[in-house]
Amino acid sequence: MLTAIQIILSYDLNAKHKQHLLAKKVCGGSQKKCPMDFVVEKWKDWNSFFAEAVDDTLKQIFKEDGAKVIYEFLENHTCLKLEEVADKPEVFSASLGRLMVSAARVIEKLILKNLYSRLGLKFEEKPGYEFSDYIRELRKE
Repeated sequence: MLTAIQIILSYDLNAKHKQHLLAKKVCGGSQKKCPMDFVVEKWKDWNSFFAEAVDDTLKQIFKEDGAKVIYEFLENHTCLKLEEVADKPEVFSASLGRLMVSAARVIEKLILKNLYSRLGLKFEEKPGYEFSDYIRELRKE
């Protein structure tokens, strides 16, 4: 059975602060809802939502200046912008590993905890899973 996340966008172009992203997790391809439905406000797409979770986490850890250094490193060494991290989690993970070495895993875990929390989910580590595996799982449609 397949698990799907349907992303339904609804936003008012005249009032940006009223933008909403509604994401529903649907079980087994049927129309029956899983016990876990959640609403993420303010974001018009997954990449914006994901970028904000990454940005907030990095700023909590490294403050504004430290986060800027990380973004500059990503852009200069991999041509990866913050808005593209959701599409290229493997590149982000490898780059973070080059920059932060052993601390990268801890930072990735904090990003995942933040992201799952924003989605109303509980983050649980899975054996053999990498950062990109969790992201792909969340993006499944």
